[in-house]
Amino acid sequence: MATAENGDLTFYPAFCFRASPTHFTWVKMAAADVHRLKRRPGFEGQNIFFYLNHPIRFVSLVGIIVARTDVFKRTILTLDDSSGETIEIAVLKAESPGPDSADRTPHRQQQQQPPEKAARHVAATNRTDLDISPLVPGTVVQVKGTLTMFRAAMQLQLERFFLIRDTTTEMRFVDQRSRYLVEVLTVPWELTSEEVKRLRLEAEAEEEQAEEEQDRARRRHRKRAEREEKDQRRIQRQWEREEQLREKEAVLCQEAGRRAMRAIQRKRAMNTSGGI
Repeated sequence: MATAENGDLTFYPAFCFRASPTHFTWVKMAAADVHRLKRRPGFEGQNIFFYLNHPIRFVSLVGIIVARTDVFKRTILTLDDSSGETIEIAVLKAESPGPDSADRTPHRQQQQQPPEKAARHVAATNRTDLDISPLVPGTVVQVKGTLTMFRAAMQLQLERFFLIRDTTTEMRFVDQRSRYLVEVLTVPWELTSEEVKRLRLEAEAEEEQAEEEQDRARRRHRKRAEREEKDQRRIQRQWEREEQLREKEAVLCQEAGRRAMRAIQRKRAMNTSGGI
């Protein structure tokens, strides 16, 4: 465990995050509070940020779209939630087919193709389709996404969204966001030493279980490979035995054929001699 420089906050290791009220949930936040999130040493590259000592990965905001810009591989939305700050929302564009297929298309056929369609967008994590055509300036929307930092500023990677069609829904979100800020985010997260010990033991037990599962999977794979190899050898031996039988039958058939031909020839010879 690490403490902040002022000694007031304790930052717990990652195996404790399952007990956090913020880590595995969509945290309702204002854009201004999102920009107050901080990184911590030891969590680089994991897109985990901290409000006080609360670990946060997923956030939810409500606001009005005030700008929309298309750039390479992304569409950037700017959200204003009246908190004093705006935040950029990056929407990933689906990968388009490679240029090889287009290069192989005859020039005349390329000229007859219809104009290029609007880019298809996908969620940042699971790459499911997102139709963001309604997200134009002036639209009030609730967005959910994962956090990242771009050019030293916080940015949201869009995962899903819901259009807000009435003021009541918007104000309900603002009320829930405010209460969550007061009741959870501004209260330092604390665990007892017993809770930390229990969480460590649970994490170690899960790690051991995962290793055992991997060992079992490897053993199953090895046994399956051995069984397949054994079956292959059995099939090969059976095929060889059948091939030997076929060869013997072929020899017997040839010998029987030769005997039959000799008998026919003798019969013809006898008939010829009798006729004379």
